[in-house]
Amino acid sequence: MAHRGVSYVARRARQSFTHFENGPRILAGLLRGGEMTLRTRTGTTLHVPNVPGARFPVFEVHADDVYRLHELLDGLTPDAVALDIGAHIGSFSTAVCSALPDAVVHAFEASPSTADWLERNVAANGLEGRLHVHRSAVSDHVGTIELVDNGLASAHNGLTAPDGLGGVVEVPCVSFADAHAAAGGRVDLVKSDAEGAEYGFILDSDPALWRTVQRVVMEYHPVAGHSLDELVEFLAAAGLELARHEPSSETPGLGNAWFRRPAGAEGR
Repeated sequence: MAHRGVSYVARRARQSFTHFENGPRILAGLLRGGEMTLRTRTGTTLHVPNVPGARFPVFEVHADDVYRLHELLDGLTPDAVALDIGAHIGSFSTAVCSALPDAVVHAFEASPSTADWLERNVAANGLEGRLHVHRSAVSDHVGTIELVDNGLASAHNGLTAPDGLGGVVEVPCVSFADAHAAAGGRVDLVKSDAEGAEYGFILDSDPALWRTVQRVVMEYHPVAGHSLDELVEFLAAAGLELARHEPSSETPGLGNAWFRRPAGAEGR
């Protein structure tokens, strides 16, 4: 993650005007607590707790374009079906809905307090018929898991949360098969920022469930006994090739990875 130095603050201040419609209100809001509303240049409204751990994913998606959204969505049909696993407050999910006018997104968010903000943002953008919120984690089993939740929609809530971030809560979890079924049995795009759960739900899934998936983007995390190579091998066997890899320069075992089904190799 970026250091909160002078250059970082200056970049965020500049982006408040270049990528959002209400830049002056955003900057003024940084001086207050409570909550913040960000309105993107593409017409999306996002409400978020006014704390750094909740704000920065909005800037990462809509200003830094960390998921390379245009490239990621290129070639997908307008009615693509997406799974957003670790949806946070909905920055990625709403961006997909904005870019693909008939897309349907199933957003899974395990943190109870963060899911409240996600549901609020679905309503704020009138996406109730296209963006479906599932208040659960996606894991290697069905039942419950324990995760750290600070109650303020931190993007670090989860299995690999830093020490002292928040309290431990028990939340429901489903398998990738359940998430796949909730989407109607067809999934074109999978985005995962599951804070350490990615190894479990991917490696324990049935490769056949990935047959229709055309694109995958994930943030992978340091998990003892696991490495990105396992995910690359599993997804390659399912027909998805590693197309881009951006490892963290600061944290071993952390980074972003993109996978793509080669043209002409569609499984649908």
